[in-house]
Amino acid sequence: MGVRRASVDRILEQPSGRGLVAIPLALIMVITVVDIHSPADVHLGPLLVIAPALTASFAGPWLTAAIGVLAVAAQVFIAVLHGGMATTNHISQTAALAMLSALVAFICYVRERRGRQLSRARSVAETAQRVLLRPPPRRIGPLRVAWLYLAAEDETQIGGDLFAIARAARPGTRVIIGDVRGKGMAAIGEASVLLGAFREGVHRYATLPELTAALEESFCLNVEDVADTKHDPGEHFVTALVLDIPDHDSQAQMVNCGHPPPLLVHDHQVTALHSRRSAPPLGMCALPAALPASSHRADPFPFETGDVLLLYTDGVIEARSPTGAFYPLAERVASFSATSPDALLRHIHDDLLAHVGEVPTDDAALLAIERTASHQLHGPHLE
Repeated sequence: MGVRRASVDRILEQPSGRGLVAIPLALIMVITVVDIHSPADVHLGPLLVIAPALTASFAGPWLTAAIGVLAVAAQVFIAVLHGGMATTNHISQTAALAMLSALVAFICYVRERRGRQLSRARSVAETAQRVLLRPPPRRIGPLRVAWLYLAAEDETQIGGDLFAIARAARPGTRVIIGDVRGKGMAAIGEASVLLGAFREGVHRYATLPELTAALEESFCLNVEDVADTKHDPGEHFVTALVLDIPDHDSQAQMVNCGHPPPLLVHDHQVTALHSRRSAPPLGMCALPAALPASSHRADPFPFETGDVLLLYTDGVIEARSPTGAFYPLAERVASFSATSPDALLRHIHDDLLAHVGEVPTDDAALLAIERTASHQLHGPHLE
């Protein structure tokens, strides 16, 4: 999900880069020749600054500086042929051209340094994302999985939304998707606490309420160690949806902790699975009933072969169009003719960006899970 960017100077290694260098060189030659053959009261030398300015658009600071030196040399040559360097006009023109060329080269240097910093930041963010948000397998048990993550902060490529999928001790798969209060790098530590607790608890707790209660307890015990309480002294919590999908049973379970309801696509019909026993978000540690497993009751729902379950964060349904309209996810999903999780998410991705008109202002994550015929797979299967 990261973007690799080449150094600005490396463009010159390509045929198109070498061809572009000829443009400022040709400009220097043309301006010099025309100025030499122009009347004495016509001064075209100041136009030579166009050459280094144009070079800075596609090359690095060293080549830009070299073109600037050639432009100053051409100005000196013009001055010598037009009465020598002793005139005030020629001295001022040459000095101004030298200063402008140096300024352009300096700006080019700053831009390239900034580009390298952004490249390193993207690399670090991509590594952190792969460690924290490990890409789910495309096949796990009888399920096919696709995922999409859109970070509001493009330079970090990671935010406060989280998801994970893991095999349970008995034949089944457990899933979590959540949204940390806040966004950007400040929310990564809180997300890591919850994801670590989920990956450990998946194999330890037999029931979904027990797992959810363990997530609540772990988050409450450790959130203070990672939360940015100095700049964000408010409450720190996570809305989350935790699911248990057995391999050989069409009845799945979910515990909803203040999260948007998932969408179930069955026979081209889209149903929002609202919880009858919705629990508060994870991390509401001041509530007296926050920790016991009894406060997290599971809701069963049918999940049959061929069905697709769509999990998402509020960054999707709260994405606004230029006119202020929220993105109607359920309606759009019902209108798509997608036949696979990957195709469904591609449709949503393109449609969401078209609806917003730009990159969403909040992090957005989606998981699409399709149940396939269990007899096609033998035992735990990961891809």
